[in-house]
Amino acid sequence: MNLPEKVEIIEVGPRDGLQNEAEFIATGHKIKLINALNKTGIKRMEAASFVHPAYVPQMKDAAEVINGIERAADIQYMALIPNEKGFERARANGVKALSLVVSASNSFNVKNVKMGREESIQQFESVITKAKVEGIFIRYNIATAFWCPLEGKVDLKVSLEIAKRIDDLGVNEIVFCDTIGRANPKQVYELFEEVQELQLKAMITAHFHDTYGLALANINAALQAGVSRFDTSIGGLGGCPFAPGAAGNVATEDVVFMLDEMGIGTGINLKALLSCVDIVKPLTKRELTGHYHKILKYQHT
Repeated sequence: MNLPEKVEIIEVGPRDGLQNEAEFIATGHKIKLINALNKTGIKRMEAASFVHPAYVPQMKDAAEVINGIERAADIQYMALIPNEKGFERARANGVKALSLVVSASNSFNVKNVKMGREESIQQFESVITKAKVEGIFIRYNIATAFWCPLEGKVDLKVSLEIAKRIDDLGVNEIVFCDTIGRANPKQVYELFEEVQELQLKAMITAHFHDTYGLALANINAALQAGVSRFDTSIGGLGGCPFAPGAAGNVATEDVVFMLDEMGIGTGINLKALLSCVDIVKPLTKRELTGHYHKILKYQHT
């Protein structure tokens, strides 16, 4: 197997994981979770989202969260923004790393942000230009890069073409997202093999959900195709509001455990992660989809 010696884990639980929770989670709980994640060895995380509260009520306290956490100098805290208004709000609150999203599926993009894919790409061009002038890190997510709940299987050429286009804009990172957890290892390997051939300037990251129980298998396929950065969510929090039955993101603790067992370094303390799972459990009424923390209660050695 062709595997890397080290892998970077990007924690998305505080934003992508919590945003779909129906009941509002108190700001203090969000801050407590992020402060605990600070102590795990994670160096990058999505901390909040500056979207209109009418669309994502759970993130209405983004400014309070960003300004309330203990910001470690060696950790990058990212905030998702949907448009220029979000950019201005994030910048006003001292955010130095932004996360943008466009969907490879035009139908999903309309459903998600009320505009077509092309319009989304164009409106972000001015945001990227402004961000680059100010030295702000730009992470660009390609949602539904593999499958769409509305259109079905997505042509990988579409995802690749979007990646080439946004890479030309000078973004720092491009994330290929299996938004509904429908991708399979063969499909994943083929996409990232072609991504490697493009020789993009931006860092490449993979983002998997575990709806069909294939997230860890997909990570393994991506690893063998040369990917060494992965989004994960503590406890397996998350989901897709437009995909009924969609499970959460792949659990951070499961991925770190698997990589540890494979001898691949992450720099993350598994025991510290489990204390974060304990913080997350009371915040949701849904059963956490992560596996590792459930197994531990049966182990006596």
